[in-house]
Amino acid sequence: MKRIRCPKCEELIPFDESLYAPGRVLVFTCPACNKQFKIRFKPARQSEEPAEERPVYGHLVVVENAFHFRQEIPLYMGDNVVGRYVRGTSANAAFRTVDPSVDTTHCVVTVKTDAQGRPRFLLRDAPSNTGTFLMNHLLGNKEQAVIEDGAVVTIGATTLILQTGAGETE
Repeated sequence: MKRIRCPKCEELIPFDESLYAPGRVLVFTCPACNKQFKIRFKPARQSEEPAEERPVYGHLVVVENAFHFRQEIPLYMGDNVVGRYVRGTSANAAFRTVDPSVDTTHCVVTVKTDAQGRPRFLLRDAPSNTGTFLMNHLLGNKEQAVIEDGAVVTIGATTLILQTGAGETE
């Protein structure tokens, strides 16, 4: 079940995406304001490289709030640039939101391995306009912090929670 936001009053309208073929134009009438609008139903965005070729070392869970729904951002080895998804973004770990306080390249989560071969997660600001907070601590300019499973990261008005899967790769 997906939800679409009315462009006039921003009312959330639920619909079952499994009933429609990708590429089809859907017409909605908002139950709150009676605004009629169209959208083109697109399939979920596919990454350039198949997931089975790149091991996932953890996820950033985007907590559902007024700006967007719960999403999971997979974290791969190297720099994962986190930010708001827009067409042509340079963020490789972008998520969909209408939160204006999230930059298109807001912060970076770097995944490295330690001496024992376990994944290690480092967080830094990209830099962004509103800052990156780790457990209510504002990361300074060029400051980097080690984050572990369950770490709460706040970017703009959005909360992200790191889930590492206890060090296992998927």
